Amino acid sequence: MNVDQLVRDSLREQAAEQPSVGPGFADRVLAARRRRRTRTLGSVAAAAAAVVAVAVAVPLVSGRDDVRPASVLDGTGLSAHPDQSPPRDLIAAGDVALGAYYTAKSVPQTKDRAVYTRTYWLLDPRSGRYEKNSKWSFVAVAPGLRTAAVLENDLPTRRIGLLDLTTGRIERWIPVDHGVGGLAFSRDGSRLVATTYDENPDLRDKVHGTSGTDWMARYGGSSRSGFLVVDVASGKGTWSGVAPGRSTGAREDFAFSRDGRLVYSRVVVAGGRDGMQQFYDLEGAKVPAPANELYLRADVGARLSPDGGLAASGLTREKPDKSYSALLDPRTGKRITLVRGAELLAWVDDKRLIAWERLPGGTLYRPQLVLVTIGSDKVVPLSGGPALNSDPTRQSWEPVFAER
Repeated sequence: MNVDQLVRDSLREQAAEQPSVGPGFADRVLAARRRRRTRTLGSVAAAAAAVVAVAVAVPLVSGRDDVRPASVLDGTGLSAHPDQSPPRDLIAAGDVALGAYYTAKSVPQTKDRAVYTRTYWLLDPRSGRYEKNSKWSFVAVAPGLRTAAVLENDLPTRRIGLLDLTTGRIERWIPVDHGVGGLAFSRDGSRLVATTYDENPDLRDKVHGTSGTDWMARYGGSSRSGFLVVDVASGKGTWSGVAPGRSTGAREDFAFSRDGRLVYSRVVVAGGRDGMQQFYDLEGAKVPAPANELYLRADVGARLSPDGGLAASGLTREKPDKSYSALLDPRTGKRITLVRGAELLAWVDDKRLIAWERLPGGTLYRPQLVLVTIGSDKVVPLSGGPALNSDPTRQSWEPVFAER
């Protein structure tokens, strides 16, 4: 059976068993997740945090020196801990692993100003456990799970660190001429795109609303100045200026296109569709989206399947205990099928993805990481989820995936 037949059959099955979705619960979930993104990282969760790149210079240990947990080496590549949230032990499926995750909160600096501050838990590749590290304000994990690109606290910074995840030590610092606030690897792992800012993109202002006071990022006043494309091996980079516009949020980081020839960032437009993105060439000029990325969304981390044949899209249908997201033809935008999951985070292979999905039972949206498969309604829990009495509009931790 070919892929077209598989997804066609899947769509018929799901269409037969699903009622039309009303505007209520799905809208509330989407609105809550949109508010969370607006207050936190915008496109970074999709671009840098959930970005999956390929190896940089540090290889995986192999043979008798390979000390990764047995569950990773049993032929399935599955390492799941549905009793842990946040996870303490390795979460992985196929060639994709959770390289790190972070929690975040707004830390007041003055009575009217705060900084959105992340605390990371980084995978120790030898123990297979996640270790807390509060030294870094931003982390992008390289494929192979041995190295991470890191930024120090007090953004923007004037150097990028290459961190050995096994020893916890910086292997090398890459000095830069512009203040950096965000990082993402190219798909082949040989380059970094570093988003530059004139001030900390994680500043928050106190706002007063009908529900009380809160800390909110500013829009229409971004300090983003452009991006650096840095060769990881040599440390050499080239900066391109990109003036912020009214549609640029306080933090809107750049990431590489699939082939690495362009970069893109999220665009926030009042009344516009979710996940809008703008592409630029490596000199900073606006360009049209590549044909195979035209219908992708900047707020959906999974993006293109490994073979480039399917595009992950957003939450589309819901049942009381299930969510479904769309998979599109990347060149036409036509919906091919639905797959389980409220938010598609990373492709495991051409048929499986890692997603956020609700825990079964109850009416509150309580997300957990799951493995989903095209053509199947079953999910495999990878992590646990929040307790019943937790805030349903916010996730307590955010994943950072990488290929291994």
